[in-house]
Amino acid sequence: MSKSRYVSGLRSVEQLLATQAAEVRSLYVEYQTANPRVEAVVQKARDLGIEVQQANRARLTQISGEARHQGVVLDIRRNQLWDEAELRSQIETKLEAGERVVILLLDGLQDPHNLGACLRTADAAGVTAVVIPRHGAAGPGPTVSKVASGAAESLPLVQVANLGRVLDWLADYGIPRLGTSDGVEESLYDADLSRNLALVMGREGPGLSHGIKERCDALLRLPMHGSVSSLNVSVATGICLYEAVRQGRIRLAAEGSSG
Repeated sequence: MSKSRYVSGLRSVEQLLATQAAEVRSLYVEYQTANPRVEAVVQKARDLGIEVQQANRARLTQISGEARHQGVVLDIRRNQLWDEAELRSQIETKLEAGERVVILLLDGLQDPHNLGACLRTADAAGVTAVVIPRHGAAGPGPTVSKVASGAAESLPLVQVANLGRVLDWLADYGIPRLGTSDGVEESLYDADLSRNLALVMGREGPGLSHGIKERCDALLRLPMHGSVSSLNVSVATGICLYEAVRQGRIRLAAEGSSG
């Protein structure tokens, strides 16, 4: 499916012009800016044949819904919003092709900054898709796009009515469902994250909800050696995903040497 969205902030705009210019409809830029980075963005857009429209600061805030737009807003086609059926189809395609599937499921994050940070890390770690609840949680928006620095427009994002139902059918495909919790014994570093994986992260504060926790095949903890008892969810997500990346590379190297 394809939707129009607005993305603001210099870093995000620069990234999208560099990597996804074909999806950009137009660039809105603040009148009479003296910022050389903004001028470079305008020139880049013109070189790419993208329409450039000038607007005052208030208009940019209205368009983007973000007061800290840094004088630039892109109107883009958002092509990576999947529905549940499309997620299922993509997973089946990958499994049939023997490709690794890594799904990140976020159980009700409230802070759009945390969602944006999780998307950015998930994109960098090569995650297949990120699944979030449609209701009662942070969703796509200007703050998420700005924090994600382009990942929110390239990484498949799936909003679903029932996260538990998705976990149920992921089990039908034999994909292990691993959650995180402070109150368990098994360490992240003792788990096998080298193959297909559904990683489930809980919301800020309470963590995983009871129904979601019960659907996980295993619960893992991140070892904590200092005085703090837990990490920010976006930091914890990054640690888990990159442990999965590390283990996956070791497995591939071992399979390559044995072949």
